[in-house]
Amino acid sequence: MKDKKISRSVRPAYAQLEDVVGCKWSVSVLQAVAEGVSRPGALERHIRGISTKVLSERLRKLTNYGLLSRHVYAEVPPRTEYLLTQNGRKLVSIIDQLKLLDDEMRSAGPGAPADARRQRR
Repeated sequence: MKDKKISRSVRPAYAQLEDVVGCKWSVSVLQAVAEGVSRPGALERHIRGISTKVLSERLRKLTNYGLLSRHVYAEVPPRTEYLLTQNGRKLVSIIDQLKLLDDEMRSAGPGAPADARRQRR
């Protein structure tokens, strides 16, 4: 049987998605913004253990990938807020579904087939 390979046109997008979401901090940033934490300082305080440098990098990558939108207000001092884009909301929804699946699998116990786990409810 032949191995399926990702086509060259799909690979860059997949690699970029892996780069963005594969970082342990990206999911935390997306979830915090989904909860309404929108300013960089508030995000840094909300996400335990993240450094200013890493937060800035994650915000930049998530914005460049189209998952967050950045709004800079012309005020003194300047104010910047981040919001989820439509694609960002979709991704957060998928992440929430993955968390539910993980919780479901953990509560069923090790070694139980997936179908048997569902029947326990």
